[in-house]
Amino acid sequence: MAAGLLVVGQFVPGGGEDGSDGTTCEAGTGAPAGDVPQTSAELDEVQRRTAATIIGVAKGMAVPPRGWVVALATAMQESQMGTVGMDVAVDHDSLGVFQQRPSQGWGTPEQVRDPVYATKTFLDRLLQVPGWETMPVTEAAQIVQRSAFPNAYAKWETLANSLVADLAGVTGAIRECVPADEAGPGPAEALPPGVARTAIEFATAETGKPYVWGATGPSSYDCSGLMLRAYERAGIVLPRVSRDQYKAGAHVPVEQAQPGDLLFWAYDESDPDTIHHVAMYLGNGQMMEAQQTGVPLGTRAVTWGEAELLPLATRPGTGSDRA
Repeated sequence: MAAGLLVVGQFVPGGGEDGSDGTTCEAGTGAPAGDVPQTSAELDEVQRRTAATIIGVAKGMAVPPRGWVVALATAMQESQMGTVGMDVAVDHDSLGVFQQRPSQGWGTPEQVRDPVYATKTFLDRLLQVPGWETMPVTEAAQIVQRSAFPNAYAKWETLANSLVADLAGVTGAIRECVPADEAGPGPAEALPPGVARTAIEFATAETGKPYVWGATGPSSYDCSGLMLRAYERAGIVLPRVSRDQYKAGAHVPVEQAQPGDLLFWAYDESDPDTIHHVAMYLGNGQMMEAQQTGVPLGTRAVTWGEAELLPLATRPGTGSDRA
């Protein structure tokens, strides 16, 4: 740990940096459960020093703040931020902050035990992942780590964001989205630049693939599976099913829908709990959907008066418009 602390003094804490430009929004990852810490104040001294080392190394490598969050979330999941498995392997030959395995080419046992070396090696591999900057944090971490529990990193995002703010003075490394029914009052925001376009391009590129109930790609999809993957590509994590996707953003009247907004159909148009279908509005009266078994994915015209269409559309990753 002493080697890591030499780095910290050069870079942490910082102040006045703003990591909000170009960040993506993490929606639907779920609130941290039970005893999962959410702020840096809940960590012990060793954990905070390890976090400072990780941030210092990342900053020295000129890695964007989002990469710091990925690294911190990974370190919490793998070693409880340097408090478990540092010197004695608890799984195969995994050692150190990121539980890197010497047998898998991560370095010698002495190297992977060094937080500075381990962080640099983790970030070197992260930077080689195409599109990591716009991936959900947990997906980017999983590609590097190849964990048996690919979604485990998500619960540490709130804590990682807090560490980046508290230890380096950088806010907005990720923007955590609040479902519309939990957010405070406020107008529906426009999607961040490029998000809607990225989601639309992904969804429409899947045209012609088969509908399969319960499928989330890449060879087939159901309706909510297609929306999940389209917005995941754009850096926004949606819940899995359509009824929950309805709650994952601000609501706007369907007549005011913008490209990228989600449209919903329900057996009872006054009751969102009866939602059974979701599609993506493309603009100009067109939408993209995975409709039903036997119908390939594709676009079709939509009219605001058609049966079972809910009167409100959802703009993923934005605040609530409810008073």
